[in-house]
Amino acid sequence: MPELPEVEALAGYLRERAVGRRVDRLEVAAISALKTYDPAPSAVSGRTVLDTGRHGKFLDVIFDGDLHLVVHLARAGWLHYREAFPSAAPLRPGKGPIALRVRLDDGSGFDLTEAGTQKKLAAYLVTDPALVPGVAKLGPDALGADLATFAERMRSRRGQVKGVLTDQQVLAGVGNAYSDEILHAAKLSPFALTDRLTDDQMATLHGATRRVLGDAVSRSAGQRAAELKGEKRSGLKVHARTGLPCPVCGDTVREVSFADSSLQYCPGCQTGGKPLADRRLSRLVR
Repeated sequence: MPELPEVEALAGYLRERAVGRRVDRLEVAAISALKTYDPAPSAVSGRTVLDTGRHGKFLDVIFDGDLHLVVHLARAGWLHYREAFPSAAPLRPGKGPIALRVRLDDGSGFDLTEAGTQKKLAAYLVTDPALVPGVAKLGPDALGADLATFAERMRSRRGQVKGVLTDQQVLAGVGNAYSDEILHAAKLSPFALTDRLTDDQMATLHGATRRVLGDAVSRSAGQRAAELKGEKRSGLKVHARTGLPCPVCGDTVREVSFADSSLQYCPGCQTGGKPLADRRLSRLVR
């Protein structure tokens, strides 16, 4: 799933290539992906791309006339910029990976695609990003929150720190992968409870969040959209590295599996060497 650093990089990549260009047309191939009907997709035609931005994990393409294309790429969505399209013929609705296509006046443009069978990519054409329900509910940006704000937001929800850190209403931008990396950097168990974190632990967690996300944004800056996924994988220390040695302490990275997701952690760095029980066992190590 694209998280804050990748969406920030996609916004920058698109900004360099599309700003100043006029939209030829917006084509919708997956009707279920477009969550709004007014304004209609045809309203984008003839408008100029003014800027791109980000709201948490939402990408925002800004057109003149106060119109925004706000996109949540979900788990399997992505943006592909095309210098030229193979055909001028409009997209036909179907079962392919392309959900939406934006054609620009110089023949270039971009596709929003989604792999797999669970189609959750969501696009909204709105006059104000705050009209998108997910954006309206976002907490402060995880990368920009100062320590006081970060601590207040994290302690506003009692629960396991992994789940609270990825709750977009608490802090915006952190998902499954970077939460694993942040907790590893902070040397905290993903099952630690937020209301039991000391002030020192909270400060360490805040610093790890800023450092991990900031480093990821720096590494991703200037990367082509096609290179971002590989760049993300290359910077991970525990996420998606089950069974491999931890690059910090050498212990074996372990995994806890859930119904539709998993987390990875290092026992040596995060849980005093003790493995965490998965959801099938009753005793959890905190």
